[in-house]
Amino acid sequence: MDKINHWETELDILKTIISKTTLIETSKWGGSVYVHNNKNIVGVGGFKKFFTLWFFNGAYLKDEKKYLVNANEGVTKSLRQWRFTSKDEIIEDEILAYIQEAIINEEQGKIIKPKKEKEAIIIPNHLQKVLDSDINLKYAFSKFSPYKQKEFIEYIETAKREETKLSRIEKIKLMILDNIGLNDKYR
Repeated sequence: MDKINHWETELDILKTIISKTTLIETSKWGGSVYVHNNKNIVGVGGFKKFFTLWFFNGAYLKDEKKYLVNANEGVTKSLRQWRFTSKDEIIEDEILAYIQEAIINEEQGKIIKPKKEKEAIIIPNHLQKVLDSDINLKYAFSKFSPYKQKEFIEYIETAKREETKLSRIEKIKLMILDNIGLNDKYR
């Protein structure tokens, strides 16, 4: 079953309602997305069992009528969907009120910015002992970006034998002190 054509009439009704706002229609991710000042506000789409409006920063909407759902609880932070299973459920005035509130929220800068999860860098014992014994080396290592620190750590940890790990630490000491990343010569 073609999910989009299955709800073609209903999606056209939603699009007609949205066209009464100041939003501009664009096409993103294979569907219609409506923007205000180049910021995504609302999208429309059809799925197997329902068609939907999704509000990109829907978490900030008051949603007093409790229409909105988080489609992926625990993962999705701000996106909220308003799901419909019939065109009889479409209430134009309420949809326009939600869209207007979403536009105002966008203008006020109410957005949830994705947070990058910082992965803790675990320094292997062999390297940590060497860094602790040489304050200059420890300071030089700390000046590297986490990405470059991880490259050094991976280089050491991919060795199978203890002797190889220790010899690799010896090889990288001068590079660290000279502020040269492990793979800088390839960049």
